[in-house]
Amino acid sequence: MARRILNVFLGENLVGQLEQDASGSTRFEYSEAWLNLPQAVPLSVSLPLDSGKFHRNKTRPFFAGLLPEEQIRRVVASAFGVSERNDFALLEKIGAECAGAVSLRPPGEHPLDENPAYRQIDESQLGERLQSLPQHPLLAGEKGIRLSLAGAQGKLALRIDAGRFLLPLEGSPSTHILKPENPRFPGLVENEFFCMRLAAAVGLETARVEIGSASSIRFLQVERYDRRSENGRRITRIHLEDFCQALGFAPELKYEAEGGPGLKKCFELVRSVCGIPGPDILRLLDAVVFNSLIGNCDAHAKNFSLLRDEGSVRLAPLYDLVSTSVYPALANELAMKIGDERSPVRLTAKNWHSFFEQAGIGQALARLRALSVSARVLKAAENLVREDCLGATTVAPIVRQACGRLRGLRW
Repeated sequence: MARRILNVFLGENLVGQLEQDASGSTRFEYSEAWLNLPQAVPLSVSLPLDSGKFHRNKTRPFFAGLLPEEQIRRVVASAFGVSERNDFALLEKIGAECAGAVSLRPPGEHPLDENPAYRQIDESQLGERLQSLPQHPLLAGEKGIRLSLAGAQGKLALRIDAGRFLLPLEGSPSTHILKPENPRFPGLVENEFFCMRLAAAVGLETARVEIGSASSIRFLQVERYDRRSENGRRITRIHLEDFCQALGFAPELKYEAEGGPGLKKCFELVRSVCGIPGPDILRLLDAVVFNSLIGNCDAHAKNFSLLRDEGSVRLAPLYDLVSTSVYPALANELAMKIGDERSPVRLTAKNWHSFFEQAGIGQALARLRALSVSARVLKAAENLVREDCLGATTVAPIVRQACGRLRGLRW
């Protein structure tokens, strides 16, 4: 196999090259021109600006973290006739539109942000594509579609403009992510809608969501916060990376029990890289408390991100908030321990105090904040129940019980 190259862009700026050599090993190197720019920023906290080459053990966490996981990754690889273990080959096929501002393209090709290309589809055609996602995840193989979304859930990225559904072609920027119902987990769309609405109601910064349908297929419509529309037309990509990427953990290590990051590392990351860390540390504390109250056992390190915008780094809005406790078939242990406890229903005051210490937050402040979040969550949940918010009937009972347990601890 000959040496192969992919140019790596942040927005429209060429920042470096990802190389695969004849043995299949990958390296990344920043371009000298990018390193010499005063406004240059790193692709990742784990890939600091440096003139040397980053070899596979350093590059893989970030670049593999751009790709889908598990069954979706296998089906996408099969659609293109490449190995599912070959990150480079997959990025070559679908890496033109990724999370954040990253785009990977062969030499001679540049992002189309100045003149983006789209294919408009009607509601019936959207329904057909959503229905086909299990067989054609990310629309892999459809002409002109080159987009990648991390995670193991079936979803689709597209641009929504004045009610029109537009498929991004050749890596043009999308504005929304659609997450259709999963037959394995009935009511998942409503579950996530309720949890996201609840988080927003108590003042947590979240991605904006709506419920939509196309040809009787319901989906959660998530507005991308890593895209910004300028003058209602041009879409600017905003760079972000998830905590696994920033901390240098490959995506298959996203769970703490499998060697992935725990909450202590997550708080250390925020404290070390965010421009104004104090507010972001408290926001992350609120998120941990909130996830415990909704019974979200899947809040792993890839479900938290850093947003790099206008020269500053901050904690990104929350996303993928789901009450996994609704589904008995799913794991009932937390993706990241609180103190030394994995079970959300067995958390004690000692566990919480241990967690506060790991997070580097004063015990009194953290305790008052956790109780305040709990009180606001309970009140907001009851309001959403009265409003007949979709998902309330299944998630609200779990929230009531969790808030009662937290409030009843012997602090």
